Amino acid sequence: MSAIDQLFTELKQQGRKALMPFVTAGDPDVDFTAAVIRELAARGATMCEVGIPYSDPIADGPVIQASYTRALEKHVRLADILAMLGATTRAISMPVVTMVSYAIVYRHGLEKYVREAKAAGVAGAIVPDLLVEEAGPLSDICRREDFSLIQLVTPTTPRERALRIAESSTGFLYYVSVTGITGERQALPAEVTENVGWLRSQTELPICIGFGISQPEHVRMLSPVADGVIVGSAFVRRMATAAERPRDEVLAEIGSFATSLLETLDHRAN
Repeated sequence: MSAIDQLFTELKQQGRKALMPFVTAGDPDVDFTAAVIRELAARGATMCEVGIPYSDPIADGPVIQASYTRALEKHVRLADILAMLGATTRAISMPVVTMVSYAIVYRHGLEKYVREAKAAGVAGAIVPDLLVEEAGPLSDICRREDFSLIQLVTPTTPRERALRIAESSTGFLYYVSVTGITGERQALPAEVTENVGWLRSQTELPICIGFGISQPEHVRMLSPVADGVIVGSAFVRRMATAAERPRDEVLAEIGSFATSLLETLDHRAN
């Protein structure tokens, strides 16, 4: 059983839902990324997704794209990120997964990436541009290593294809709430709950919902049907201000925002 399997088993037993913040590694630097991860863990976040900067990200909106660009301009390398995670994960109990382009994994070497990520305390990888037709080799390695391979289902994914994605995924399924790119939104489509309800009837994997979630009201809407919610741009936007503001102040703001989302999740779970 992987760390993520164990986490969701415990959450289900406790009647709790997962809050998964997304942070960009290296924006404004890896030391601050580590501080944010520790702050989120201290606030009670369930899991953290760490974005590996990539020059051609798939489906990321302007906030996350800009953060990737800033990190790459500072020459943040995969080795730097894994070294930071190796030091950080030892001090927290919250699982960490990477959001990483398949191009990076492939270039690094499938087995090498999984082996080095595991050594850094990483529990799994979300690979948004991995086609289900090409997922077999990486899926096999991840299953062998108890390293979760999390894949995405979108509102436009044909149902037959969604089932194939679920079969090749481990840990949880990432359901994309909106058609388009990431980013903060005022409202989410009403059909999200219906689509997730169908998907839940087809797989035993936990289902977590991301894209566009930025407010406690969104969490309130989705928590009855989701096993967890993923919040990205709202955290990344706050992190970006650390280049110009006192870092302690930014950390406190990030922590307070996480607490507001967690309180909504706890309320819904009860």
